[in-house]
Amino acid sequence: MESKEHTNRLIGEKSPYLLQHAHNPVNWYAWGAEAFEKARREDKPIFLSVGYSTCHWCHVMERESFENEETARVLNEFFVPIKVDREERPDVDRVYMTFVQATTGSGGWPMSVWLTPKLQPFAGGTYFPPEDRYGRTGFVTVLRRLAEVWSKERARVIEQGARITEMLRGYAASRVQGDVTEEAVRDAVRQAGQAFDEELGGFGGAPKFPRPAMLDFLLGFYRREPATAEGQQAREMAFHTLRKMAAGGMHDHLGGGFHRYSVDRFWHVPHYEKMLYDQAQLVATYLSAWQINGERLFEETVRDVLDYVRRDMTSAEGGFFSAEDADSMIPGGTGKGEGAFYVWRKREIDEVLGEDAVLFNQVYGVEDEGNAPDGSDPHGDLKGLNTLILRGEIAEKNREMLEKSRVKLITRRASRARPHLDDKIVASWNGLMISAFARAGMALGEDAYTDAARKAAEFVRRAMWKEGRGARLLRSYREGPGPEGFADDYAAMTGGALDLYEATGEIGWLQWAVELHRTLDELFLDKENGGYFAARAGDESIVVRMKEDHDGAEPAASSLAARNGLRLGRMLDDAALEERAMRTMRAFAQQLLGMPAMLSALLLSMSKRGKIVIAGPAEKAAGLAQEARAMATPETVLLYADGGAGQEWLGERLELMRTVGPVEGKAAVYVCEDFACRLPVTDEGELRKALR
Repeated sequence: MESKEHTNRLIGEKSPYLLQHAHNPVNWYAWGAEAFEKARREDKPIFLSVGYSTCHWCHVMERESFENEETARVLNEFFVPIKVDREERPDVDRVYMTFVQATTGSGGWPMSVWLTPKLQPFAGGTYFPPEDRYGRTGFVTVLRRLAEVWSKERARVIEQGARITEMLRGYAASRVQGDVTEEAVRDAVRQAGQAFDEELGGFGGAPKFPRPAMLDFLLGFYRREPATAEGQQAREMAFHTLRKMAAGGMHDHLGGGFHRYSVDRFWHVPHYEKMLYDQAQLVATYLSAWQINGERLFEETVRDVLDYVRRDMTSAEGGFFSAEDADSMIPGGTGKGEGAFYVWRKREIDEVLGEDAVLFNQVYGVEDEGNAPDGSDPHGDLKGLNTLILRGEIAEKNREMLEKSRVKLITRRASRARPHLDDKIVASWNGLMISAFARAGMALGEDAYTDAARKAAEFVRRAMWKEGRGARLLRSYREGPGPEGFADDYAAMTGGALDLYEATGEIGWLQWAVELHRTLDELFLDKENGGYFAARAGDESIVVRMKEDHDGAEPAASSLAARNGLRLGRMLDDAALEERAMRTMRAFAQQLLGMPAMLSALLLSMSKRGKIVIAGPAEKAAGLAQEARAMATPETVLLYADGGAGQEWLGERLELMRTVGPVEGKAAVYVCEDFACRLPVTDEGELRKALR
């Protein structure tokens, strides 16, 4: 039970994560001048704790250590404790996570780092148990040792912090321009093949992550080389993984959406947290797969995820929330458990479904003793509990009955305590989700999905972006504006605006994309070496400006920016934008195998320069436009010559847009490739043939 006995400075913050710690006995500060000044004035080291509101082990460390009076006394006496929400301040997280990974060999959250008053790191780790156990040194032991070292060997610690900071600066500046070639693409396909789990899909063993950026790359490689053995291999690796994920327990078969990752190699037992950025990227990946083979499972998964986000992750104003926690109150119990909202005892399913339970349990793998595979539940937390999984394809004759059973179980599940919702609206994740909704609206012909993308983009532009000279994008919004945005916010929102323009033909979104990308270049571009810094220049609280060089749970800002630059360059015939994108890719030439989203941008740079121009007023061109949108791939560029302000704006930049128009009063589509256009098409059937 949360105690209200204490209240610290975090009570005035908006971040759900910081507010979760506002009643700890620890005298927490937020990242900022007040804390830094206290550390300098009192000559105390800083204890920096970084996490996020739906982080399971962050909750554990809070219960064990930060709510403990004795631990808080040690922290308050010898350190200046600072809490950071990594989702609000990814720039702070990136610097110190690089340090922790370099010095310990691993990273994660909660992240615990000790800094000098000049913000230079000298010790760090992740989760610490309250006392010495599990072969790990206890948190209080670490605190006392470091307090003693600071007291007796302060000069050495300060010198070590300065040396480490210089090493981080050297690492950040170490990349040089290199060649990006087709061989790098083939190397990545071969490397994926070596790590591929042929039986269960995915790459490597447990824990197993969805890695949508890698799957997107493999699908892109297949679209480029559908007839080669490597292309076929890429397709099958992606398809097999997508099928296994959709069938597994990582997929919420009742409420929709995907959990963060699978703790086992079977995709069966997940870490039950749900993140917006996973939903967004997986929608795009499943959609691309469906466009290749039309498989029903892929389309159903796209709709399932989007409907979940619309229902449970969307604010009244249209913005998308960040995450749902893994932990929730155990039904009938007094404490919290991971996955408690999602797992089932067989007897409860039998009670709810009656005779229909026999079929449901067979299809979804429900067992009397629980269905966690051997080795997937080492602590026995899931004994007698079932995570729903799909065992094989659903027969057509059973679909209606199973759907009725799902509705009954959803109703029963709704009576449980829901996991905590992080209702913070993050710009970069909203950009990814806007892209997903817009692309799904195009491919599936669903106006409701396009409308969801438009409403979210309108919210961000209204509440998180200030028009005019010196306009800036905010990182987040919750009960008012949050901090200023970072490189990934601008890059992801640019991509969302581009996809929304292609889905609607509304020129304002393309114009906004141009402005966002230009501002990204102004604030974050490394003009000397290429690529994009994560943080803005001039922020003295950031001791090193880092560049993200890995496409992990989210694509790196530079990967997104490279793709956006290529798309904008091709849309507007702007060679400078394309060259800047190529320079960004060359800046990461040595890291490409760890950057599949960057490899996808490289594939785009190697593809034919094509445009599809839809000419005619929106009401007359609707049928042709929908046909073109449905056939569009991630390599396609769509432009609209609507005869109005949009065509006029484009005509100032593109000669082509000054020459195209309707044919004999009929809307027309011009299919152009490598600076040459075919004869215009006015019939939807003919357009389908031309695009196929």
